[in-house]
Formats: sequence, C-alpha cells, structure tokens
Amino acid sequence: MENRPQIVDTALDYLNQGWEIAEGWLLSPAAWSQFGLLVVAYLAARYTDKKLEPFLTRILTPNGDRNHPIAKVRLFALIFLPLTMPLLAWAFTAMGEQVTRSIFGSGAVIAFGKRVFLFLAVRAFAREIIKDPFLKLLGKYILIPMAALYTVGLLDLVTTKLDETVVPLGNMSFSLLFAIRFAVLGGVIFWLGRWSNDQTAQAIKKQEEMRPATRELAVKAAEIAIFGAAFLILMNIMGVNLTSLAVLGGAIGVGLGFGLQQIASNFISGIILLLEGQATVGDYVELDGGESGTIVKMTARAAILETFDGKWIVVPNEHFITTRVVNYSDAGSANRYEAPFSVSYKADIEAVPDIIEKAVAELDFVLSDTEEHMPDCELRAFGDSGVDFALEFWVNGIDDGRNKFTPRVMMQIWKALKANDIEIPYPHRVVEMLGDGAKSS
Repeated sequence: MENRPQIVDTALDYLNQGWEIAEGWLLSPAAWSQFGLLVVAYLAARYTDKKLEPFLTRILTPNGDRNHPIAKVRLFALIFLPLTMPLLAWAFTAMGEQVTRSIFGSGAVIAFGKRVFLFLAVRAFAREIIKDPFLKLLGKYILIPMAALYTVGLLDLVTTKLDETVVPLGNMSFSLLFAIRFAVLGGVIFWLGRWSNDQTAQAIKKQEEMRPATRELAVKAAEIAIFGAAFLILMNIMGVNLTSLAVLGGAIGVGLGFGLQQIASNFISGIILLLEGQATVGDYVELDGGESGTIVKMTARAAILETFDGKWIVVPNEHFITTRVVNYSDAGSANRYEAPFSVSYKADIEAVPDIIEKAVAELDFVLSDTEEHMPDCELRAFGDSGVDFALEFWVNGIDDGRNKFTPRVMMQIWKALKANDIEIPYPHRVVEMLGDGAKSS
C-alpha cells in the first residue's frame, strides 16, 4: 500500500528476514544438530546446578558470627546462586559452539542459544539478585531490554538509531544514546557514592575515642568528598568539559548572593558548630523561644531536636550561632535539680534536712559520690501555712520527661516525711465573726 507508514515496512522487512533465517534453520541438518546440542547443554546445566546448589549453599553459609568480614563475603557470594544454572548453560553452549563450528563450519543456531542463556542470566540478576529499588528499576527498564535486543541481534541497530536521534536544547544538543548513558552511569555512580558514604559514616561513628562533634564533622567532610568525586568521575566518563561549567558556577554564585544566602549561612553555621563543639548530637538544648529537646541529628542545613514527647523540631543551624541557646551538655554529664516541699510548723524543722537527705541519697540515680554532689536540703522560707524547704540533688542526664527524676525524688520525700510522722501542711483560713451589728454579704 502506498500510504503505509515507513515503520510498518521496516517491521515487515525484519519479519521476512527472520522467517527466512528460521526456515533455513529448520531445513538444515547442521541446525538440527545445534538444536540438539542446546537441549543437551540445558539438561546438563540443570543436572549440574541441582548437584552444586546444596554443596555451594553449605559451603557459603557461615556457621558463626555473620558480622565477620569473611562471613559477609560468603553471604554476598551466596546471593548469586540463582545465576548458576543459566551461566552453566551458557558455558556448555559455548563449548558446543566450538564443536559445531569445527564440524559444520557454522554455529548460528547455537550462538543464538548462547545469547538466550545469557539473557536468562541477566533477567535472573535483575529480578532476583538486585534488591535496591533504584538499581532494580534500572535493571527492569534498561538492562533487560538491552539483553533482549542483544539476543535477537538488534542491539547495534537500536544503538545506532539512538545515537543518530539528536535532541536540541537551546544552544546545546545531545543524542538520545548520550542521555540514556548519562542517566544510567549517573545513577550507578551516585548510588555507589551513597553506599560508600553510608559505609564511611558507620565506620566513623564507631570511633568512640573521637569527640561527637569531630565525628559529625568527619562524616560531613567524607560526604562532600565522596559525592564531589562521583560528580567529577561522571563528567570525565561522559567527556563533559569541566571548563564549560564556569557559567554554571557563576550562576550559582549569583544565586547565593540573592536567593540562597540563607542556605549558605546555615551551611557555614553548621560547619562552625561542628568545629567548635558548642552543640552536637546527644546534647540537650533549650532554644531562645522556649523549645527544648535532644539533638538527634545534624545536617548541612539544620539540627533535629527530639522533645520528650517524641516530636521532632527542625532548627536551622544559624539559630545556634545568632540566638541564645542553653546547652545542658550531653547525656553523660551531671545536672542539678530542685524538689520543693513544705512541712508543718509543728515539726522539728532542724531534723527535716538530715531525714530527707538520707532518704533521697538511697535512690540509685541520685549522685552522692562527692561532697559537691550530695543531696542538700535547704530551708527557704516561712510560708503562710508551713515551712518551705527545697532539696537540691544531682543526677547524670537530663530530667526531660523520659528521665522523670524529680517526680521520683518527690515521692521519696513524701515517704520519708510519712515514715517520720512529719505533717505536710495545707492552707488554713481564720474567719472572725463580728458582733450582732455586722452585716454579711
């Protein structure tokens, strides 16, 4: 038909070529022998895989500590067991191809079968072995289609067409093949960068001899170095001239001067915090606005505070530099708190301090190792209804709601007063009744 699209004619042409090849294979004795070798290679691979899989599983499965480096290597190798059967079939087919080419002088059928087994190995790798969501997406939409095109012998043709298809973008232009390569290589390189960064961060955080602030600074420096190197490697592989990025650098500088100066300020403030150690992960801080919590994470832009009721507060790093912040230090430092109470005027107020100090010192969380940290009960005032005291006590950590130190101390005070028959006063009011001439309202 005259009005038939060009793509339909091309597809029909390929179908005719495929039919001619298939017809030639069906009528050729050499082709039938190659089909037989493919079946033999497949059955041999199935049999060998059935025998090898229990042995390899037993050898590669660690018996002891799975966190040992050698155990981790064995577990990593164990992941690739699904590839054993298709790779064995591919290897047996490759040996069969050498035999058929030496006998018949041709091996097109068995070469096609070898590509099919390779495709099965690639599909098993993408579907069963890759667990990362991003890499699994690349395997599903990039790796498997490429393997399928290679199997049917169209990979070079499709690659050429993609390379010839140019996409204009202003004063720039690039081919679809370049875009696909850039996306795949960029994704893989930055995925490796993320994985390397996670491993490096874990290794640094295990160095307990380093100060927390130093560890956080080392983690941030490693992150910048890893992703910076990943960017340079990607540009070098793709052949992008880095000098052409000077214009982009100028644009970023202008952006920092206008719209991104707040982000830049927070970034520099975060570096200052990590260098000076004024606030770091694990510190309990109280902000100028009244919010308080434990710093659980510090990023390049902000610090994350977790309150005692589990809420997270995102605080820009700049606030720690430009505003007043009370730092109660990390969880291992000693802090002093007060527990106020009152006793009746009928009580022996001289005996009260000794009774309360001894009772509170029995609590396991109250510090009493030094004279400075001993519980101290002080007379504060003579109130309207009773004598006001306050007990000062020291504990390791923060009384932030999770560590309810003060309520437990108050309960201990109440038990001590009750055990010694010391009355806790309540308000008294004296009502004077005037004479008969008084009027009530």
